[in-house]
Formats: sequence, C-alpha cells, structure tokens
Amino acid sequence: MNEAATSYRGLGGSRRLLALIGGALILTGLVVAGRLFLPQAFVGVAHIDPLARFLIALALIVLLCHLMGGLLRKLGQPGVVGEILGGIVLGPSVFGALWPDGRAWMFPPEVVAALEMAAQLGLVTFMFMLGCELHVHHARVHRKAVGFVVVGGIGLPFAGGMAIAALVQPMLAGPVPHSVIYLLFFGLAVSITAVPVLARILVDLRLDGKELGVVALTSAAIGDGIAWLALTVILAATGSGGTGQIMTTVFVAALLTAFVVLLVRPALTWVLRYASRYQAADQLLLPLLLSGAIAFAAVTHLIGMHPVIGAFLFGLAVPRGSAVVTQIIRQLHGFTVLVLLPLFFAGVGLSTSIGLLGDSPVHWLLFGVVLLVAIVTKFVGTAGASRLAGMPSSDALRLGALMNCRGVTELVVATIGLQSQIINTLGFTVLVLVALITTATTGPLIKLFTPRRANLQNEPSVREPDGLVR
Repeated sequence: MNEAATSYRGLGGSRRLLALIGGALILTGLVVAGRLFLPQAFVGVAHIDPLARFLIALALIVLLCHLMGGLLRKLGQPGVVGEILGGIVLGPSVFGALWPDGRAWMFPPEVVAALEMAAQLGLVTFMFMLGCELHVHHARVHRKAVGFVVVGGIGLPFAGGMAIAALVQPMLAGPVPHSVIYLLFFGLAVSITAVPVLARILVDLRLDGKELGVVALTSAAIGDGIAWLALTVILAATGSGGTGQIMTTVFVAALLTAFVVLLVRPALTWVLRYASRYQAADQLLLPLLLSGAIAFAAVTHLIGMHPVIGAFLFGLAVPRGSAVVTQIIRQLHGFTVLVLLPLFFAGVGLSTSIGLLGDSPVHWLLFGVVLLVAIVTKFVGTAGASRLAGMPSSDALRLGALMNCRGVTELVVATIGLQSQIINTLGFTVLVLVALITTATTGPLIKLFTPRRANLQNEPSVREPDGLVR
C-alpha cells in the first residue's frame, strides 16, 4: 500500500513537471511561429482599432496569467506566483526579448494606458476586499506573541532595508531628491508581508485554524496596517510643497480617518442591519459599497496619497461578521481575481526588465544582497521575537518562514514607489523579484521546518466565541 502511494505521488510529480515543460514548449512554439509567419501580417493590421487591440491584449493577459497560475499550483506553489510570472513573461524580459515587434504591436502606448487604468480599478477593488477581510481581534488572545512578532518581524527588516538602500542609493533611487524618503520607502518595502497570499498558504497547509496560523495572520495584518500608515506619510512627503504640504496632507488624512470611524462605520452598520431584512440585500449593497470604495480612493488620490489607501480605509469601516458582506466579497472576488488583478500583474511585468540585471554582474550581486537581507532579517526578526514571546522553537522557525511571504502586497508597494519616482526601474525590478522568490519559497520552508513527527491535525485549533473553528 505504501509503495503504491509512493509510486502514485511520484507519478503525480512527473505529470506536474511534464505539464510545466509542455506549457513552456507551447508558449515558446507560439512565439517562434509568430516571429516566422506573422511579421508581414502587421502591415495590414498596424492601424487596427485601439479597442480591438485592447480586447486582444486583455484576452492574452487573462489566459496567460491563469495558465501560469494553474501550472504553478500543480507544482505546489500559490497561484499568485504563476500569475506574477505570467505578467513578467509579457514584459520586456521574455516577450519583448523573443519577439520585440509582436510586443510592440500588442502593447502600444494607448493600450498600455488603458490597461493601467483598468488595473487601477482592480487594485482599488482588491484593497477594498482586503480591508473588509482584515481581522485583528485575535490580537487580544495572543497579544504577547503578536506584539513581539510585529516589532521583530517589521523592525529588523525595516532597518536592514534602509541600511542596504543607503549603500546602493545611486543605483536604486528614483528622481525624487529626498534621500530620507527613499530610505524609508525601501525599508518599508523590505519589511512587508502579504496578508492575502499568507492566508491562502495557511489554508493549503491546514494551519488557518491553528494557533501558529492565527498569530502569523494577525501579526501580518497589524504590520500591513502600520505599513500603509507609514506609506501615507511617505507619499505625502514626496510632494513639492515641503513640510507645510506634508502636515496638510497628514491633517486631511487624519480628518478622513476620523470621518470614517465616527460617521461612515456607524452608517454602514445601520445600513447593513436595515438591508439584511430584504432577500436581495447583497444586490442593494454591492453597488453602494463598491461606489464608496471607489469614491474614497478618488479622495485620497486628490489629497496626494495613493488611491488604494482610500479603498483600504473604506474596507476597514465595513462591519465584520455579516453574511451579506461575505456574499458581496464573494461576488467581487470572482471578477477581480480572474480579470482585473491579472491586468495589474501584466502592468508589473511590462515595467519589470530582468535584462537590467543581466547587463552587469554588479546588478546581480546587488539583487542577491537585497534578497538575502530581506529573507534573513525577516526570518531572524520574526523567529527571534517568537522565541522571546515563549513560542516553541519549531513554531518560531515556521513563523519566520510564513512572515517572509511578500506576494501581491509588495508588488503594490513597489508599483507605488515606481509611480511616485521614489525608486527607479532597477529598484522596481529587484523588489518584484524579491516578492516572487520569497513567496515561492514560503511553502517549501514551512515543510522543511515542520518536524516529521509533528501531526498538524492534532494541534489545538483556535475557536471563536461562537464555537466555530476558523
């Protein structure tokens, strides 16, 4: 029986490898065929309608990102890793290098501009959903462990990121002249943890209901909240109005936060209570909540911050524990994840050029150092803080691996840094690759640090006051 199971697992692994190789061969074959047989076709379609070209690009992006995501899931990786790789494949690193004319035809400036606008809508919706799903109530139960992990898991990577950024500032800094802003931003980018991807990994590893998973997710959620607050101040400081504009932006942001806490949240609580009496409550509330998130995104953009901050803030105001809200998030999740987020990944890929690293061994050395600093400081800071909080060594090691997952959140932060000209294209590429590699290594590291004798099924689950296992 054991031999049969082993053989089956081996066969499954072989099939996964064959699927990955087959997908790569198909993609390569399509590119080669395009280079051989389609150059003359561009003569007749060079002036094709921009809308048609946009739709063609959209279809290619959605198909490729989800194909890559499916292949990576077969290899035991989070689907987001494959979707990010799909975006990079469409950029200058792969598509542009293998078929420059095809990429130029597929992604002219007007199509890229349209894709970026649609990607911003996806990003706003995604951050709104993240705010709605952010639960930090477990911090009361595990406040000592969570407090230590937040401080160690953010503080040490933040310091390490600032240190390495200071050493290589001429290579990674953007046109923004304020070196302090650049240092703070890079430290923030290195210290981030991706809550959505982490939550998915915890479910896959069956740790979402365990004490370890709860501490990891709660610490990451609080850390992300601190990171977004810090990013708000950093973005305010990038304005040209000096200290006065910084204080004005922070003051307006504080007023907006107070408005959300004192007025918006109570109003939403009343609306949800009233609408829950109706059978089609989700159909009534969906446009209301989505419009509110988009409106708040517009407001924060107008006052000098990134739109995602407003959407995230509005999501935090949505009351928790409502079945109607859960249904609304489920409805938004499908279209956002299937269509809109791949556009964001494609935008990241179009701005990521691995060739910038290949031009110089110094760039590869720089990338290796940043990656090493990001992984080591996050792991040591989290695991060391966990041990100080009294957690067992095995849990501390696994928690250090979990908190190294950077995923989509670092991509968002890196994109904001590039758009705000805090970092240059090389700095952006380095952060994208760090996010990709740290996310891909999270699962294998967890399995490496899990003792073979440990049975995760027998670990105590954390129960909510209503008795449900979450």
